[in-house]
Amino acid sequence: MRSVTYSMSVSLDGYIVGPDGDFNWTVPGEDVFRFWIDEIRQVGVHLLGRRLYETMLYWETADQDPTLDDSMREWTGLWKPLPKVVFSTTLSTVQGNARLASGGLAEEIERLRAEPGEGDIAIGGATLAAEAAALGLIDEYRTMVYPVLVGGGIPYFPQRERRVVLELAETRTFNSRVVYLRYRVAR
Repeated sequence: MRSVTYSMSVSLDGYIVGPDGDFNWTVPGEDVFRFWIDEIRQVGVHLLGRRLYETMLYWETADQDPTLDDSMREWTGLWKPLPKVVFSTTLSTVQGNARLASGGLAEEIERLRAEPGEGDIAIGGATLAAEAAALGLIDEYRTMVYPVLVGGGIPYFPQRERRVVLELAETRTFNSRVVYLRYRVAR
């Protein structure tokens, strides 16, 4: 069965976006960006909330930018064809290889797990991931922890009164002082 993974960059105090909506502290160094390229190769479909979808729209046309370096071109070549499912109550259309979710999150994940296909089902966006976590649908949490305290904003982890036991699966420290942590949900 395909795993559901939640991967985001996060501040040491647990936020994916600071209190002012800023996330420029997550700009990856070359080593971290290379890691994300390798990670996206393992994804079969990406589920996104509206805000993350709109942020990632840049990559739908980035290949037309002559100033992109080779690694950014490689990322674009992987991101553009990747199937994406967007969860939004305000959007009526989406671009690229994306579609609007036709049902609820649990139904969508169940359908995707039942379909033939390879690669993880990745979830991006804190609101969407919080819903998946509350439903017990996340199999792995993957954090790229940046050495910064932002003091508030949108938290990586949902603020639920529910205990989830995790098993450490992988750690990695990058030259840029960023630490990757991958945990499996103990079942």
